[in-house]
Amino acid sequence: MSVDPNAATQGGFGPPPATGDHRRPHPARYLVPALVAAAVAVGLGVYGKTHDPEGTAFNLAGFSSTSAVKAWLGTTAFAFALVQVGSAFMVYGRLPGPSWSAALHRWSGRIAFLVSVPVAVHCLYALGYQTYSTRVMWHSLLGCFFFGAFSAKMLLLRSEKLPGWLLPVIGGLVFTVLTVIWLTSALWFFRTFGVTT
Repeated sequence: MSVDPNAATQGGFGPPPATGDHRRPHPARYLVPALVAAAVAVGLGVYGKTHDPEGTAFNLAGFSSTSAVKAWLGTTAFAFALVQVGSAFMVYGRLPGPSWSAALHRWSGRIAFLVSVPVAVHCLYALGYQTYSTRVMWHSLLGCFFFGAFSAKMLLLRSEKLPGWLLPVIGGLVFTVLTVIWLTSALWFFRTFGVTT
């Protein structure tokens, strides 16, 4: 079953309905989310670089280390991001899906974001923005970029008359960045120390 991407209950998915107004949207509509994204990314990077890392911020019972907690939380966020991608294809009618595909898309995104927040807090507070290796440099850079791009996506979701391609492109960018973050952290941890808690 495919979902109508123009349905009003889709929460911003799909192209806007035709209204007869063929004027192009004002560029400021895109400038504000872009500026917010840049401010979030740069702000996180500056904070991570300028404060003194504390070494640790949290640990959970049952886990051997903070790194193990972060690896599993990061993997959980990545798994929900995969659900996001699949449900986005359903919402846009590219894959068959149930009538609740849009709700699945929204909730998997919320869960992925919420699970990623403690990981980001630990990375920034306990470790800071580091560049001592190529892997760590890309992880630090893309971690900051992810939260900036995510902020822009959230702001654009409520905008009207967006080009139909814009949200899928931004969503794909956010997913791609999260994938590289996962590869340079959780997957690296599991390959280096084993799949352990």
